[in-house]
Order: sequence, then C-alpha cells, then structure tokens
Amino acid sequence: MSPTPWLHDIAELDPPSPSSSVSSLDEEEVNSRLKPYWHKYTPLLKHRGFRLDTVHDVKEHYRMCNLDFPRNPRRSIDDDALCPDPGLPDNLFRGARIVDGMKVMVKAVSLWSREFDIIRFLSSPTMRAQSMNHCIPVLDLVQVPEDDTAFIVMEEWSSQLIPDSGPCSLKLFLEAIRQCIEHAAFMHAHHIAHLDISLRNLVTDYKGHYAYIDFELSRRFKEPNVQLCGYYRGTEVPPECEERKSNDPYKIDVWALAILILRACKASCPMVYDLLSLNLSRSFSSQDTVFLNWLNWSSQCFTKTQTNAPL
Repeated sequence: MSPTPWLHDIAELDPPSPSSSVSSLDEEEVNSRLKPYWHKYTPLLKHRGFRLDTVHDVKEHYRMCNLDFPRNPRRSIDDDALCPDPGLPDNLFRGARIVDGMKVMVKAVSLWSREFDIIRFLSSPTMRAQSMNHCIPVLDLVQVPEDDTAFIVMEEWSSQLIPDSGPCSLKLFLEAIRQCIEHAAFMHAHHIAHLDISLRNLVTDYKGHYAYIDFELSRRFKEPNVQLCGYYRGTEVPPECEERKSNDPYKIDVWALAILILRACKASCPMVYDLLSLNLSRSFSSQDTVFLNWLNWSSQCFTKTQTNAPL
C-alpha cells in the first residue's frame, strides 16, 4: 500500500451498536447508494481536515482532463460554491486534505452497510500493514450515527491505468497484475469476496502502486464454503451467474480477475498480448520464460490461500 501517513487512527473507530430501528432495516436498503445533502456535512468534514470541491476546483479538474465543464444555462455559477462533479454518482464527492492539498475522494455510505464494515476491516492498522493488502488508502472514516451515515475519505488515485506517455512496459504491467492478484488472494484469505473486480475498479497513483476500489457489492463471510444466492450484478458476469442460482463467490472473483488480465493485456501492453498468442510448439526466449514464470507464480499465489478460503 501507499506509505501515506494517516490523520486518524482507524483502529480507534469501534463499530457502532445499531439501534433497534436500524436492526430492522431491510438489508437491501442499508446497502443501496446514498444521496446525501453534502452542504450539511461540509463543516464536519472541514473539522476532520478535509474540504469539498467548489465550482472552481471542478472546472480545473475538467481542464486538466481536457474536458468541457458542463454548464447550466438557467443559473449563474459562483466559483466558490460547493460543486459535485457531474461525472460522479451522487454518493461521491471530490475534495482535498486541508493541511497539504492532497486530492481525496469522499464516499457516503450507510453506517450499517457491508461496504463500510469491509473498508473498516481492510483499513485497520493490522490489515493495512500487510504487504498483500492493496485496498485504496483510506485517510479517515467519519461516522454520523444520528443520520445512519458514514463518509469514507480516500486518496484520489487515477482510473487511467495507462499514462498519456504511452503503453506500459512488460515489467510495469506484470507488477500491476501481481498487485491485483495479491489483493484478491488477500481478501479471500480473510473470507471477503469483492464481487466486482474490473478495470474500472482498479486505480493507480503512478508511483508503482495499484489499488482496488468500490466494495459496494462485496461480502464478508463468517463461514467457509459459502454460496451466493440470487441475481449477480457485477461488471464481469460469469456465464453460470446469468441464471438465478447459488454460486461460489470466490470463483466469481477469480473469473473476473482473469477477464481483467485479458482486457488489460489487450488495452495496455501489446507486448504481453502478443505473448499470450505464442505458438507453444516453438522454443521460448528469455522474455517468454519470464512471462511463463509469472503465470506459474500467480497460480501459486492463489493455491496458498486454499486452506483459508475456497478459491
């Protein structure tokens, strides 16, 4: 994980005790996306050391991305007014850490949601010290029990995995895939299935670190050999999940991870994609051998977790 210092020790954030009214809430309701009134929480977030983006900030972001800022012709725009990014869902808001200007992403979730529980677990001091944990670095978890709401304040990394300078090298590509495989294996070893592994849920800091985001569909299980029942709505859907029947959640992750690797090969590193199309009857060069050794390593990475979780 990124060596960024954390402002608040997340270990001190004990899970809140749900009231009887919260306990009776429908599971689907507490795990659905929120649409908070962001102005209400601006003072609280500022007190915790973060400010939300204004119109000026969002305009600058769009300028840096070479995009046109969406305008509303019906009203004038005050550059100092609070401004959600039109390109983000209602539960996400860009911002910055006040002390140093670090860009952050703030996500509103239900205090009782599976996502908040999993993020809190993966972001605890014990878990974040593990080298195989590649969850997006979380700077703060802001709880608002009276509104049954929590805010996950994360470092803002880029979803553009390929820099504008051009395709990645084989070394960088393999390093990225290694981290993807490591985090999937790490989650499975702790009985967590991400259930939405895809290129859109992988980000980078352009410093050699890659991380998983978006745990909205993720599940944390108390028992081994579990089955996921009902309709599966992840980005990459295995063929067997198209029918409404029980499926192994860990195998869903493995299948999605394989699709991610194939898509990443084709999109980011033509050299790797060519290696995938090798004629196996010919002799291998030293570069080919490196790739095949990596495939063998990735297989072993998952094999090591089989005693802890069914992969």
